Amino acid sequence: MFLVLVFSLLSVTGCKSAIVEGSVTGDQMKEQNPAKTDIMLWLTNPTQSILFQRQNFPINFSGSTNNYPTIIVDSTETHQTIDGFGFALTGSSALLINNLHSEKKEALLKNLFLTDSTGIGLSYLRISIGASDLSPEVFTYNETTDGKRDDSLQYFSLAKDNANLIPVLKEIIKLNPSIKILATPWTAPTWMKTNHSYSGGSLRPDCYDVYARYFVKYIQSMQEAGITIDAITPQNEPLNAYNNPAMLMSATEQANFIKNYLGPQFLDNHLKTKIIIYDHNLDHPEYAIDILNDPEAAKYIDGSAFHLYAGTIETMSKVKSAHPEKNLYFTEQYTAGNGSFAEDFAWHVKNLIIGATRNNSRNVIEWNLASDPTLSMHTPGGCNSCLGALTISADAYRNVSYYIIAHASKFVRSGAVRIGSNIVGDLQNVAFKNPDGQKILIVLNTGKSPVTFNIGFNNKTGLVTLAAGSAGTFVWK
Repeated sequence: MFLVLVFSLLSVTGCKSAIVEGSVTGDQMKEQNPAKTDIMLWLTNPTQSILFQRQNFPINFSGSTNNYPTIIVDSTETHQTIDGFGFALTGSSALLINNLHSEKKEALLKNLFLTDSTGIGLSYLRISIGASDLSPEVFTYNETTDGKRDDSLQYFSLAKDNANLIPVLKEIIKLNPSIKILATPWTAPTWMKTNHSYSGGSLRPDCYDVYARYFVKYIQSMQEAGITIDAITPQNEPLNAYNNPAMLMSATEQANFIKNYLGPQFLDNHLKTKIIIYDHNLDHPEYAIDILNDPEAAKYIDGSAFHLYAGTIETMSKVKSAHPEKNLYFTEQYTAGNGSFAEDFAWHVKNLIIGATRNNSRNVIEWNLASDPTLSMHTPGGCNSCLGALTISADAYRNVSYYIIAHASKFVRSGAVRIGSNIVGDLQNVAFKNPDGQKILIVLNTGKSPVTFNIGFNNKTGLVTLAAGSAGTFVWK
């Protein structure tokens, strides 16, 4: 006989979009006298009365049958390996975190990066090479006061990042030594650009070689600081000239830069850092495909990275079909300070946590980790509506993207593989298997009514009901 569990059958309507939702102490993560169960459930509902909390109800597998729809999880059907889930650690995020009282900072970082019962186990970070638009100021690592060339890179310096970013990264690495870090420039140094400006312009052809050496020096300098850069992209949003900082880089230019300069420099310097291309919206898959069609460029490239401010998430699979030998990554999507919790939560879980991974992405990174209460810590012309996963003032508070990522990061470990699961009606879902054999199923009810369904595995089923707009992470051995 099945036990039907009805979770949070509250209406989505009228849900507020508060920025501050609760102090990040880890207390909500603690499991107190959990019920004996085959399947653990961690739940978030659109009304915010339940925010990524373990449900203390038994969900047990049985050989009984019923007429409810079944999500069948098939661990024999395997897809891509997962690298991880996380956020962009922008310059402003690092400053806000680093300025917390030491005890609060320690508690926050443990909550974010530990994989024990109190942490959500973030396993992937994106950082900027130089400033992003969510940095306190615009800079690169090799500006010259008179704008003259510095081909020897004698003025290269990580000093701007030594104040906050690098110290925070070192603390994170102590908590999770295997965390993967992707680094991306928003612009080259201004003396390398056609317009000699932080915003707009392109990389001068006569600066391709020195810019490749700039990447090498950056990776080596970070390694000397104890920070391993797992991957880079040559340019953030290469089709967007209007951010600050920003730089245009066409597919032809990026292919030329990689195959004749960046790739050979990485090879000559024995760097294992991956080169990932594009790093922009899914409405232009031809950018990545065209570069990968060039075998001399492709031999240096691990894969392609995407955002979803335009296009559809299914386009990732089109790129995979064109070049199945190359990997896919999802590297940026923001939530707005004036957004709706219910709408943002459902859209991001459906399109990113479920959609990106079902379309072959090895990771999901949200933009960004932390913001101040007024969303004012950005460059002139930078994003003034980007809401962090955390709002930080004297304390740190969780926002919607914290819960979006937590539904995957807490349980889906680096090295997991996506496994088979079928879409049933309004129940969008994705399944994974960890290296230790643990199975994870993430389900979102996109409908307007609660849905009762089975979780099927190895010819047995467990019966649950999921409210409209709610997401559950189901975990079992």
